[in-house]
Amino acid sequence: MPAVANLLVIAAVVVLVLQRQMRVQRLDTERRFWVLPLVLGVLALRDPQLVDHQHTALSAVLLAAGLVAVLAMGTVWGWTVRIWRGADGALLVKGTKATLAAWGGMIAVRVGIYGIGSALHVHQASSALLLGMAVMLLVRSLVVNWRARMLGAESTSAVLH
Repeated sequence: MPAVANLLVIAAVVVLVLQRQMRVQRLDTERRFWVLPLVLGVLALRDPQLVDHQHTALSAVLLAAGLVAVLAMGTVWGWTVRIWRGADGALLVKGTKATLAAWGGMIAVRVGIYGIGSALHVHQASSALLLGMAVMLLVRSLVVNWRARMLGAESTSAVLH
């Protein structure tokens, strides 16, 4: 996919995800939360320029560093989401100010990695951002779903005792 199309997909996903994160939503732990990350990951991995073939080692290191960073940021992001049980017993989630700060941190880290790559003259394809977004969304969803299941287990345990 061309770089401009990747950037448009990334921008659309960021706007959609941020908009959804900052409002109260029912959490369906059975939902297929992995579908969007899978689609984004496949789109990214199809790009033959994901790694700069003129600077393969540096490009791979930058890609790996970016993926480690988004793993960490996805985990942080998952912990910033407020989870509670509504009056009807449904699990509800909503992003917090810390969620916005996590996004800001992720953007700052990505800009830093891009800056390092540019200083080293390594071409960084927009598909690396797409892959990072896929990893971050998947990790965030895993953390939120795990936290929700732990909350559900605590509620069940409290009722049983």
